[in-house]
Amino acid sequence: MGTKTMMTAEQYAALDEPDGVRCELSEGELIVSPSPMLFHNLIANRINLPLTGFVHQNRLGEVVMETDFQLTEDTVRRPDVAFISAEKLAHIDPHKRLQIAPDLAVEVASPSDRPDDLMHKVQQYLNAGTATVLVIYPEAHLAYLYRGHGKVEVFEKGLIELLPGFTIDLDEILG
Repeated sequence: MGTKTMMTAEQYAALDEPDGVRCELSEGELIVSPSPMLFHNLIANRINLPLTGFVHQNRLGEVVMETDFQLTEDTVRRPDVAFISAEKLAHIDPHKRLQIAPDLAVEVASPSDRPDDLMHKVQQYLNAGTATVLVIYPEAHLAYLYRGHGKVEVFEKGLIELLPGFTIDLDEILG
């Protein structure tokens, strides 16, 4: 095991992220992982595009990809896809670092992700106020939907409701 790199959110914000890696900050520890592969990004995009259309059509807020959310003083996470409600957007400056939790966070697991790390990330989102977290495991053809109060649903196929009135089909997403 290597030495942990510890830093503040301010140091993280000033970080010059090298090409080919993705950085996040978890309770002061810099987490560096390889950039996602094409399949990973295709899955994220298959969620992003219809979700963005639904959110815009219904004027619910905004959907973003790969955007940093400062969840706590020392935790900055970057979900693959995230939804921010219009209510939250009304109180933030889009030109500054987001110091809020997304309303919905979607994470597509990569082969390099450790399950305990993903669970820790899910808990960080939920503790910060994220209402719904979806974690998709493409290799296992599984999805876990987490909502507050410890409620977890496991999907091997079929429709998953991410927002009221908006569902994705796991089989279509995983192509």
